[in-house]
Parts: sequence; C-alpha cells; structure tokens
Amino acid sequence: MKKTVSESRIEQVYQVRPEHLNGAGRLFGGKLMEWIDELAGLVALRHAQKDVITASVDNLKFIRGAYQKDLIVLIGRVTYVGRTSMEIRVDTYIEDMKGIRKPINRAYLTLVAVDAEGNPVEVPGLLIETEAEKAEWEAGIRRREMRKQRKEEGF
Repeated sequence: MKKTVSESRIEQVYQVRPEHLNGAGRLFGGKLMEWIDELAGLVALRHAQKDVITASVDNLKFIRGAYQKDLIVLIGRVTYVGRTSMEIRVDTYIEDMKGIRKPINRAYLTLVAVDAEGNPVEVPGLLIETEAEKAEWEAGIRRREMRKQRKEEGF
C-alpha cells in the first residue's frame, strides 16, 4: 500500500535559547543537526509505521545563522522510498514576528525501517500527487545513485 507525502509531513517549531548557542552567539550547528535528525526520524516513523534508523545525512548546507530568540521552523517530508529505505527532506527556516520565513538550511537524510532485531524491513511505497513531488522523486533517484557511488568509492 502506498502513502502520500502529506500523510507523513511534519512541521516543528523551536525557539533558540541560550543553551542552544555556540561561542559566537549563534545557534550551534550540532543542535540544528540534532533537530533535523529527530524530525526526519519522526517523518520516517510516520511513513513506515515501524522503527527507523538514520543511515546517512547528505547535503546539509548552512545558508545563514540563527540567534537567540529566533523561531526555527523545520519542515520534513518523504521525497523518495526504496524497498526498506526512505529519503527525507528537511527544510529549516527562521520565522520572524510577521510570520515571514527565510531559509537557513536544507538537508536530505536516508532512514531505514527495521524490525525488533535491527533487520531492514519493507516500507510502504510513495504516492506522487503533484509535479513538485514528481520532480523531488526523480531527484531522489539521482541522489540515491550518488550515495551508492560514494559508498563504492569509500566515502
């Protein structure tokens, strides 16, 4: 059975607090990475309805910094699925008091559904409903091939 992208889409909001800051007074990159990984895991869990593990993170690109009191909005969705794996795209924004969002990060993560012993298990397919979802699916195929190539090359 296939599921739609919207069925597992998640939006999460955080506020940057003093404990989230690095020595330069910006949001610590590791904290943002934690939030991204957590959100991707929830999206994958919602899609697969099984336990999931993070297999890889790629294209983690920091566009701009975030500071104390900034609202951070993360939006995650499934972009591509294989037999046991799912590619999750997480977009991160700063949202100002007027509700205007500016992108600060985009990441693609691969998560794998597993059983109680940690063995990979099949996941539902993805029902593509829009042209944007189709383009993302096709790009996901290319990213999957690049990940395979990097693995073969020892990356």
